[in-house]
Amino acid sequence: MAREIVKATIGHKSPSERIKRTNEAGMEFWSSRDFAEVLGYGDYRNFEGVIEKTRLSCFSAGNRPEDHFVDITEMVAIGSGAERPIKAVLLSRKSE
Repeated sequence: MAREIVKATIGHKSPSERIKRTNEAGMEFWSSRDFAEVLGYGDYRNFEGVIEKTRLSCFSAGNRPEDHFVDITEMVAIGSGAERPIKAVLLSRKSE
């Protein structure tokens, strides 16, 4: 059965708008971890290739990837209150 595409109505946010973050300067960005989850990737390792292809596409379009892709390490909680580092990429949209 084909998936039905549901258009957002006024008052409803798209998945990308729901995961959007804003920094202190008011610039919008997204976490690659959040995007992987929204797009249904069960294993983040499988999404890393998508990020690299997107980075290459950004460069091929004449943009500076370092302006739109920032590699970071986030700390996430694990059992017993401990934390561990995970890789992520912060993404921005093309500015006009």
